[in-house]
Amino acid sequence: MVRYGPFRVAAGDGGGCPPLPIVASEAVLAVVDGAIATAAFVQLTRIHRHNQQQGWTRQKIFHFMIGLSNIVFLLYFLSTIIATCQRWICWVHGCGFVLMASPQILLLASFLLLLSFWVDLCHQTNDEDEEDVRSHHEALLDRTKTKPGIRPVTIRRRCFPGMQLGSRQKFVILVLVLSFVVMFAFAILIWVGRGENPIDSSLLKRVYLDVFSVVVLVLGGALACYGALLFSKMSKVRSETVSTEKWKVASLAVVSLICFSSSAILALVTNVPVLLYWYSTDADIVNNAVILFVYYFIGSSVPSGFVLWIMRDMPHRHAVERPTESRVVTLFRERPSNVQDPQWRTAVTSSNKVLQALKSSPI
Repeated sequence: MVRYGPFRVAAGDGGGCPPLPIVASEAVLAVVDGAIATAAFVQLTRIHRHNQQQGWTRQKIFHFMIGLSNIVFLLYFLSTIIATCQRWICWVHGCGFVLMASPQILLLASFLLLLSFWVDLCHQTNDEDEEDVRSHHEALLDRTKTKPGIRPVTIRRRCFPGMQLGSRQKFVILVLVLSFVVMFAFAILIWVGRGENPIDSSLLKRVYLDVFSVVVLVLGGALACYGALLFSKMSKVRSETVSTEKWKVASLAVVSLICFSSSAILALVTNVPVLLYWYSTDADIVNNAVILFVYYFIGSSVPSGFVLWIMRDMPHRHAVERPTESRVVTLFRERPSNVQDPQWRTAVTSSNKVLQALKSSPI
């Protein structure tokens, strides 16, 4: 057996390229991810042209992040084949790891953003500082108070209209930044581990994969829990729109739980997804190719495609409201009722707030 980098190939096969089953699985994954990325960006363009007055809405953000993550997946699968055949040293000692981890982090951030919206809907009545949750085709969030005279805020509004964040969405951005920082730190350690030192690059890759898999497993469980909680709240509202949306929430929660749990458990049991392919027999090559395909297809392609299918509806156009003069004036005077005390009015207002939020799309 001859080993080059992370690959082991049979002696006498005349090259360092991955075996045909591995190449076939990565080629199919590249085609699938390319199709998902194309669909995401095409739909994003259609949504923007449909109503150009809107800024960065939830629907646009999800399409952009899913399209970007799948493009990086496409580059990763194609680069894996080329870099292994061309024997790129950088690819073995860090570059391949960065390109492998980046799209996974972007996909993780997309579903963390979805989870943050579900948390807003489920806990809005308990958080006094939170405002009403907008629908998926409105501005992403409009809670940040702006101060006059601050130039960066003006520049941000001009470049990214409607892009204002709430506290939970800021937490998602923080997690995204920290994930990339940790990923680059592991990449540097892997690069240092190529020389004569105690650092084991293969062990670092396995540690990163295990930690990331645990995070994905927790995310799948959190989406399932909040999806069930939101489904139970929406079931109390009698409306055709809410009925449709609640089944979208339920199906997305189930798909997220199944896909993320399956891929995370598969990654914890095997080390195939971190470029550690051990080839001893033809049966091992086929098994590793199947594991590689199942891991990425279930863990990234299926959730990405399902979210795009759920959010396929075009947003409604906002009609320009023209003020109309009222010619009929009605004077109505009523004595204050003793029954409608302040506590009763507060309960009614809170109930109407929940109904208004649930009638908007939680996706």
